[in-house]
This record gives sequence, C-alpha cells and structure tokens, in this order.
Amino acid sequence: MLVLATPGDTAGVAEEIASVVRVDNPQIEVRLTSVADLADSLPSGREAIVVPLLTWDDPAVMAEIGKVVAAHGEGVVVTEALGPHPLLAEALHIRLAERGLARADRVRLLNVSSPVDAVILATVGGERAVQAVQATAVLLASRLTLPVVAASLDSEPGVAVAAERLRAAGAGRLAISPCMIGHEAPRDLVERAAASIDAGHAEPLGSHSAVAELVARAYGSQLAT
Repeated sequence: MLVLATPGDTAGVAEEIASVVRVDNPQIEVRLTSVADLADSLPSGREAIVVPLLTWDDPAVMAEIGKVVAAHGEGVVVTEALGPHPLLAEALHIRLAERGLARADRVRLLNVSSPVDAVILATVGGERAVQAVQATAVLLASRLTLPVVAASLDSEPGVAVAAERLRAAGAGRLAISPCMIGHEAPRDLVERAAASIDAGHAEPLGSHSAVAELVARAYGSQLAT
C-alpha cells in the first residue's frame, strides 16, 4: 500500500494528487491521510510505504511521521520528500510559464523573449527550508537560463532581501515561484509577498502531473530496495 501523508488537510489539493496517482497507477493501492491521522491510517498487519507530500524534508513533519511509524508501523517504511528532483523543477517552470513569467520553449510552446530577469524560489520553513531547496533553485535556473534565488516567505532575511539583492545586480523584472504543494501556507501569502516587491508570481505546484509522478517514483524506489 502507498500511504500518502499530507501535513495539511486531505481535502483539496492532496485529494487531487491522490486521485491522479490512482489513475496513473491502478496497480497500486493508495491511501491518503493527514500526518495527524497517520497512526489510524496505517494498515494493520500489512506492509506499506509512506510518501510524505512535501517538496523538502521538513524535519518537524518527518520526525512526526517517523515517531508514528516507529510506534505503530511494523513493516512500514517512509520515503524522503519529493524534492529536489528535475521533475520538480519542470513543474515549477510550467507554473511560471502558465502565468507568462517564463520562456515556454522548454514546455513545447513558443515564447522568444524572457518576460522576467530573475526568479525568487519561495518556500516556508525558515532558513532550513531555504537551504533545502537550493538544489531545486539550481535545477530551475538551468531550465530558465536565468538567476534563481531561494528565499523564505515566513522568516528573515526573506523575499524582500532577495529582491533587493537581485535588483542591485541589475534584475529589474522579478517573479516569485512558490516551491510548495499548496497546503504549506495561507493562499494569500505568496500574493502578498509578490505585491510587496512589485513582482509577478506563479501558482503553487498543486496537483501538477509531475507531483503525482514524483509520488509514484518515491514509492517505486523504496519498493525496489
């Protein structure tokens, strides 16, 4: 069984992702649960693989999952978070292109000029989260051929400091790319951050097909070992 554990509500984006995983992988039994309800959701007497619905290994969430599995999950293993991974960078690129904030040639569309000069890869979880998504920032920068700087939405130095440094280096037009599934922060957090630095912003990753594929890959990698 694949147990998809979300740190947020199971309704909305988490259920959408679980549905895509089920459709794309009909041979896998998928169970969706919140981390808070994980103990009650682990299958009794059966092996299972828990996949955290996270873009980075948030230590608080991973520790909570680990504690539950240690107490109640004989035969249960936990995968790492979904990122960093090239597929994650691809999904971030597509979300930017959907809002007209990135060249779309890498996503099979035509758009000759770059609409922004640099991208801020925004995350929540403080400095540890910023460090954790640095590899994703490098992957996204490679796709966009633009500077990409990771910054925090919920701690200082944050997005405003990143924007100031980028503009001091000559990047006038900025965009925020939220490296989030969508349940990690209030919906208006990215919008307010973008407005505060006069930048555009992409939507969170949500139920993008790449997220569902990363869930299935995390499950398959653990199954193979």
